Amino acid sequence: MKRFLVMALTLIIIMTTIIGCTSKVDSVASETVAENTTITLAAAASLKNCFEDSLIPLFNEKHPEITVQATYDSSGKLQAQIEEGADVDVFFSAGMKQMKALAEGGLVTESTIVELLDNAVVLIKGSGGESDVDSFETIGNAETIAIGDPESVPAGQYAKEALTTLGLFDSNANKFSLGTNVTEVLNWIAEGSADVGIVYATDAASTDKVEIVAKAPEGSVGRIIYPVGMVTKTTHEEASKVFLAFLASEEAAKIFEAYGFVVNASK
Repeated sequence: MKRFLVMALTLIIIMTTIIGCTSKVDSVASETVAENTTITLAAAASLKNCFEDSLIPLFNEKHPEITVQATYDSSGKLQAQIEEGADVDVFFSAGMKQMKALAEGGLVTESTIVELLDNAVVLIKGSGGESDVDSFETIGNAETIAIGDPESVPAGQYAKEALTTLGLFDSNANKFSLGTNVTEVLNWIAEGSADVGIVYATDAASTDKVEIVAKAPEGSVGRIIYPVGMVTKTTHEEASKVFLAFLASEEAAKIFEAYGFVVNASK
């Protein structure tokens, strides 16, 4: 509960500080974006809380002429939807693999891609629960291990990478429960449906129903980059550019950081 009170107070302070601020994107929006423009954001499930609770409301306050509707799922599923022609304007992935594939296929405009955020992978268990697992190295002591499906979920790909590097993936393969996105994995641990799980640090910080057992050992997994870019076939290019500029702004950076993300300085 204390965790949520601290986050809530932090966000109130941030929102109060920046609501009245002006930005260079404001003038761009008022001059080039038609009234009542709606854009669609397809974002990784791990971004849902910060967008729904803070970022989209703030953007709407600053740009009432643009409505942002969002859909959240694993980055792999969102990639597939974009490849199938889904009506998406901006894609925010939890992994570079999906973004690169879309850019190489001409479905995301490469010049708009920004490696905006970093995250970390952690091992979690239910709060207050007893467990013989106290590190990644002892994960084999668990009867059930929840991870995202490595075929489509970036968090699952990072989990597989870490466990493979540590020599623990194949030996525990029969214990894995594969989630369709990282939020599902988090919920399984919170509900006690699995002994331990591997999620992003930001997800673990979003609820007091789980606790972090350990961070992935240094060197076991590469950088966890969240890139954002504009879908090439968008019919709302100017509004999408305004939204992208907002996401790269100092106002948005403060909110991302309040939710535990690391904002890359060279954005």
